[in-house]
Amino acid sequence: MAAAQEHDVAVIGGGAIGLACAWRAVQRGLRTVVVDSGEPGAWQVAAGMLAPVAEADFGERALLELGLESARRFEAFAAGLAQASGRDPGHRREGTLVVARDGDEAEALERLLAFHRALGSAVERLRPSQARRVEPGLAPTIRLALAVDGDHSIDPRRMVAALAEAFERGGGELRPSTRASGLSVEGGRVTGVVLDGGEAISARQVVVAAGVGSAALAMPEAARVPVRPVKGQVLRLRDPGGPGLVTRTIRGERAYLVPRGDGGYVLGATMEERGHDTAPTAGGVYELIRDMSEVVPGVLELDVSELGAGLRPATPDNLPAIGHGALDGLLWAAGHHRNGVLLAPVTADLVAAALCGEPAPEWAAPADPRRFARAEALA
Repeated sequence: MAAAQEHDVAVIGGGAIGLACAWRAVQRGLRTVVVDSGEPGAWQVAAGMLAPVAEADFGERALLELGLESARRFEAFAAGLAQASGRDPGHRREGTLVVARDGDEAEALERLLAFHRALGSAVERLRPSQARRVEPGLAPTIRLALAVDGDHSIDPRRMVAALAEAFERGGGELRPSTRASGLSVEGGRVTGVVLDGGEAISARQVVVAAGVGSAALAMPEAARVPVRPVKGQVLRLRDPGGPGLVTRTIRGERAYLVPRGDGGYVLGATMEERGHDTAPTAGGVYELIRDMSEVVPGVLELDVSELGAGLRPATPDNLPAIGHGALDGLLWAAGHHRNGVLLAPVTADLVAAALCGEPAPEWAAPADPRRFARAEALA
């Protein structure tokens, strides 16, 4: 097996997380290569909502803290990315409107309002008439709404294209359509990446950021982070008359609608435990359109431009794995479930710091990948 010239860092996975980590690594002066299979990742169907409070369940405090920290970094991250790449990553600041359709959902919104205020979030309670003045496209039957101006959004496809450009402009090596089969390990230390066909890429440190593909990589079982796929179906819609149906992200209890600003909208997303099945279904499409049309009736007039399904990479405790793994030279940036785009800035900063030997902050401890190795040892 012939070995290539040694890199400081090899990143497995060229999606939002992998490229963000690689970009930060080259900014730190590390010789970095990204190996990307070219298979569709969750980012390609993601809506790109940057809404840490709405995305985390009430009991997911550790995930919420990570999300809030990443959201605080996103403005500077997007601005720096635009400058480094010369591309617009599609960052939008219009905020989110969380909407209740009936009394039960209104009660849930009151609890969410209290939760926001306990966190010090800027959130405004809107009566139905106030909400429709803000977004005239809302149904007259809505019962309550919360305006969360601090929630932003980004176009993940544009963001990933910008990350690839910024990474290569910074001196990084991107190897597209290149599949990693596993890790090369010598003496209990990771020494690089093994590719399909047997070629080895030598690297002092390896970052696993392959989404659901992380589970298929060959490595010692004690070093593995358990990642499973969670299917999500998404519709991309377009208004032939241009933008204006809604200007903010609209979140209902079971669906969301994210405007792109050019007449395009992303409507999502289902949550299905179906293994690696990525086939869109009539039932999934029906549920999304039905639920959102009760909040924004105008979605029924939009053209369908794309129908897709992606696989979110989830861990058993719904927290990502970020940082040093159970083997020397192994780092993880995987298992972000439905928060991969939101958590890209904080993940990249934590991984880059770890690559340079800096200790992780205390607030990042719940995402330590070695928690799974410890659990296996105890079992």
